[in-house]
Amino acid sequence: METVLVREYRSDLLECVHSGHIAIVGEGGQLKGYAGDPGFVSFTRSAAKPMQAIPGIRAGIAEHYGLTPPEIALMTASHRGESYHVSTLESISAKVGIEESAMICATSYPLDRSSREEAIRGYNKRKIYHNCAGKHMGILSYSKLKGLPLDEYDQPSHPVQREIIDTIADLANIAPESIGLGTDGCGLPVFALPLTALANAYLKMACPGLIDDGPTRKAVEVITSAMNAHPEMVAGHGRLDSILLADDNIIAKGGFKGVYCFALRRERLGISFKILDGSEEEWGLIVYSILEQLGYSEQTTMEKLREAFTGVIYNDGGTRVGHAETVFKLQSNLD
Repeated sequence: METVLVREYRSDLLECVHSGHIAIVGEGGQLKGYAGDPGFVSFTRSAAKPMQAIPGIRAGIAEHYGLTPPEIALMTASHRGESYHVSTLESISAKVGIEESAMICATSYPLDRSSREEAIRGYNKRKIYHNCAGKHMGILSYSKLKGLPLDEYDQPSHPVQREIIDTIADLANIAPESIGLGTDGCGLPVFALPLTALANAYLKMACPGLIDDGPTRKAVEVITSAMNAHPEMVAGHGRLDSILLADDNIIAKGGFKGVYCFALRRERLGISFKILDGSEEEWGLIVYSILEQLGYSEQTTMEKLREAFTGVIYNDGGTRVGHAETVFKLQSNLD
């Protein structure tokens, strides 16, 4: 039931086709728009990170350890290893008293090109460079606060991991046992749920007034306020997450292998999509097309997306050699 989302052309000849699924929900999880199969079950990958931060913030790690909004934002991040990401992670480590060696994620080079080249010149791989390091620091901080084993924080049976699953299930309005489990690239549990449920969870992240539980609602407000106030912490300069989060009306986070989630506060819509071949290059084009088809009114954000994601394909020498274009039409009941 998948639908073609993006076609790529080289010299005006079709070279690649990217198919997938889109789900758009309103209050109560009501399906408001879709393309393909909105009930498609997808792993969340890093799109779950803002939700994985909730238990710790809800329990008071920010107050206990004196964490700042940029540090909270970085706990939701797929950071690029830029200097300000690294210094902020080092600050969290010092405040909490957890060495980066306690993280189970692999040592890595930064994803940001110039930062990576600098690290390579110094023959220097670090766990703190891993794009999921903020998430790991957040979960370790909460585990330490609760007096739980730090060397088992990656296990699905760990109390913090169980609390994360329950939290995601509550936001998505599904049973915890219906969430599929796998192991993410960083070594922590990763969750599989329908795109409609994931979109519903993101709607509540953007509109915490929809959350019944008071402490959870407050935690979401703290987390999303930090994400909007410090969008560069969540991804990096020029990245889609950071462009969207600069708009106070949007909460957004992507995940590896083509999954992307965002929500609109004023419009009270949650949106998730999955590109089936796992590509991420098309995210910006798809988000722009969704917003355009929804009639999104924030022109500054639309212009930033147009400038950042033109659809033009260049070769290694900078010569224009092709283009990509979205081709899907949302099936909708948006009135």
